[in-house]
Amino acid sequence: MLNKVVIITGASSGIGKALAFQFGHQGSKIVITGRDSAKLEVALNELHIANIDAFSIVADVSVEDDNKIVVEKTLAKFGKIDILINNAGISMRALFNDTETDVIKKVMDINFYGTVYATKYALPEIIKSKGSIIGISSIAGYRGLPGRTSYSASKFAMQGFLEALRTELLKKDVHVLVACPGFTASNIRNTALNSSGEVQGESPRDEQKMMSAEEVASHIYNATLKRKRDLVLTSQGKLTVFLNKFLPGFMDKMVYNHMAKEKDSPFK
Repeated sequence: MLNKVVIITGASSGIGKALAFQFGHQGSKIVITGRDSAKLEVALNELHIANIDAFSIVADVSVEDDNKIVVEKTLAKFGKIDILINNAGISMRALFNDTETDVIKKVMDINFYGTVYATKYALPEIIKSKGSIIGISSIAGYRGLPGRTSYSASKFAMQGFLEALRTELLKKDVHVLVACPGFTASNIRNTALNSSGEVQGESPRDEQKMMSAEEVASHIYNATLKRKRDLVLTSQGKLTVFLNKFLPGFMDKMVYNHMAKEKDSPFK
């Protein structure tokens, strides 16, 4: 990945930040984006300390024009785009019956439309470079999770979009990867929205027992090198996808019971 130009959305923390280090350590030139300028500056400084050629742009993926600006600034800085990693995302945790519709829209705007907008503006350059488009999805993109209806919907939408796009680009030699990490130790659950759109603040799951963001980044890097189509991580994630395909009724009960055991579960 020497001298490849990689844009990573939502890269001020978690998997996005880990991906910046993973690709950067292999000689790629990194562009990180995010909404929080302070966190983005911290991440950029850490990348520079590690001697990684990196550049940061404050941008909100849910705002279409911001994505256009990211591409323009990347081209002005590095002259090309080889890889786009659609990592920016937000979760939610509440029963659908209790959830305000604007919360659902916010999740879709970031997780789905953020991917659409970033890909739309980066695509012409990626076609030129015969590069990669990567979507950081979730097991929730294969199996709807109760209490996370809009998150699941956004990831199903992302995966459908990328699958269709991959097929459209079949003769263009562009690589499209859908990566589903499973439960990963990151801040996505801490920043998950509740039914009224407020940040939940505390993860309901034991983060210590999850795959680290660095492990996830390593797997995604290797899958990009091999130009893999799909990547499903963790044994639990692989089992969930497999059983949901062949025993969907059984999985309805299993998933319900599993999610109901979470701390402060919305299930009564």
